Amino acid sequence: MESNIEIKFALIICTYHRADSLKRLLESVVDQSLYPDQILIIDGSKDYRTHNLLRKNSFANTEYLRVEDKDRGLTRQRNFGISKVAEDIEVVCFLDDDIVLKKEYFEQLIRTYKIYPNALAVGGKILDEAEWRRVAPDYKIKFDEFKLDGFVRNLGSRNVLRKRLGLLPNQPPGFMPEFSHGFSTGFLPPSDKIYSVEFFMGGVSSYRKELFSKIAFSTYFEGYGLYEDMDFCLRASKIGQLYLNTAACCYHFHEEAGRPDQMKYGKMVVRNGHYVWKLKNPNPGLDNIIKWNLITFLLLVIRFKNDILDGEKEARKDAIGRLKYWILLAWNPTEPDKPKS
Repeated sequence: MESNIEIKFALIICTYHRADSLKRLLESVVDQSLYPDQILIIDGSKDYRTHNLLRKNSFANTEYLRVEDKDRGLTRQRNFGISKVAEDIEVVCFLDDDIVLKKEYFEQLIRTYKIYPNALAVGGKILDEAEWRRVAPDYKIKFDEFKLDGFVRNLGSRNVLRKRLGLLPNQPPGFMPEFSHGFSTGFLPPSDKIYSVEFFMGGVSSYRKELFSKIAFSTYFEGYGLYEDMDFCLRASKIGQLYLNTAACCYHFHEEAGRPDQMKYGKMVVRNGHYVWKLKNPNPGLDNIIKWNLITFLLLVIRFKNDILDGEKEARKDAIGRLKYWILLAWNPTEPDKPKS
């Protein structure tokens, strides 16, 4: 049963050289049916475009905070933002700066906490390019399809190949298999339902403020912070219940500005992916170790194929970055560069 109690919530947006995208996001926030009680813009930019944008454009309840080197980087900026949240705030929301919200995003997100008082964290749904269609309960899926709650979508070429090799996830979307490489929450259908999960995307996330007295975002994930959201969610899921509300919808425009070099990105895919896998399953067993490595190898081969056959020039850098770190892991499986903190 849904509670009528008002929940005060803050929005933290960590940004880096994306003034135009940030403006587009804030305009979609202004249009919300439920508006944040506090908005914190945590700017790691080395120029003043974002500062000038917010000086020229006024957004209610908004505070602009510029950080220096010691607090720059996604996880550091998030931790910095949390320290500035007002005392009476109960829920802290995070959005990537290249997100655009549908009108009822916050209303649906906060409503989840009223329906499920045990919710420690709630994620929103990104509307991607996947085409879902409703089907009858007795619909028999094709080999290249995925079905859940009366909806069907294509698996995608990578997952079809994994299925042929017996390497498809054996857990529902939002849960990590023992060999990692699970279905993302993008595989939850547009059913307007609320699903129990153990992880969701950090760029469309929210958490009860009390959680931050127990855990913080890890500084292991430096700069761009790939998989920092997985790390935080997996640790949070050991403390309380996480949900994803598919009625809290938004769009992700994947702004190129502020993203790392593709070789560095490829390294992070393997490095950070290995870290969160071992966080969830510190002793995965030989079968799961073999599967993790097979999938990692398969995905880097696909990136080389994207370069050679599909003409994606940046894919080669991505693949080389993955290969270099994968070899490094083979040389030292205990992890070549453990976190400093």
